[in-house]
Amino acid sequence: MNQPMNYKGVIPAITTPFHEDLSVDFDFLKNHIRWMLGHGCTGITALGSLGESATLSFQEKVEILKACVEAAGDAPVVAGIAALSTREAVQLAQAAEEVGCRGLMVLPPYVYSSDWAEMKHHMSSVIEATSLSCMLYNNPIAYRTDFLPEQMLELAEKHENLHAVKESSADVRRVSSIRALLKDRLTLLVGVDDLLVEGVSAGATGWIAGLVNAFPEESVRLYNLSMAGKWDEARALYEWFLPLLRLDTVVKFVQYIKFVQEEVGMGSARVRPPRLELNPEEAAYARGLLKTALENRPSLLVES
Repeated sequence: MNQPMNYKGVIPAITTPFHEDLSVDFDFLKNHIRWMLGHGCTGITALGSLGESATLSFQEKVEILKACVEAAGDAPVVAGIAALSTREAVQLAQAAEEVGCRGLMVLPPYVYSSDWAEMKHHMSSVIEATSLSCMLYNNPIAYRTDFLPEQMLELAEKHENLHAVKESSADVRRVSSIRALLKDRLTLLVGVDDLLVEGVSAGATGWIAGLVNAFPEESVRLYNLSMAGKWDEARALYEWFLPLLRLDTVVKFVQYIKFVQEEVGMGSARVRPPRLELNPEEAAYARGLLKTALENRPSLLVES
């Protein structure tokens, strides 16, 4: 059994870059990973919702994980595991272990959402498929499946290699509820960008972040200030960052984050259908937010 992974710190949910023909741009993917790790991120999460996983073929997912492992070096790579069927999710989990990933972020099945017995069977099948450290991904807004704290406890008691939960219900009370029931059994990670400070204050110690794809320095600084309990400094940076962080919580969050990446010179706005790039009004809105942010960008102090 592999040792628990260190899920603390800022772990980007990395976007998937595409060439003009919408094939995966592996060279940029590797450079992007090195850039974020070089600014203090502690690992990489690939093939999540932000990574447009549902538009990727199985082979593309495996090749992306290989590229991430190569680029990340000693930093851990966590593979997002989501599929239409339990069988495919298990196969992807096993492939992730084979290519050198250090952890799995396990999602409920795409499309189908049912009762706890079926969800428990699906999650357990994936967690049992490898020896890798696993993180449960709870996102009832996107996936219509809400893993309650009591259900997380059931999974934690059954599986020694379940070590963390990415909590994306957007309700800070859920962080407190998980913490109260499971104590330190699972590491808690904030899964929505505009809940970081509140989540850390409630007991979260990690952040699967989105806007970090364009602003890693500010993301890491905000996390570190929050973890250090430097609330006045954190609040000032948070208030500056929030208009951009809120782009992570809307339907077109992938398009918005990729657009911001392109605007700051670190990526392309290209997305795969059914997603389409932002329309002129949406682009103007995002550009306005970004212009205000860049004009008032804080000077970050080197931490002692």
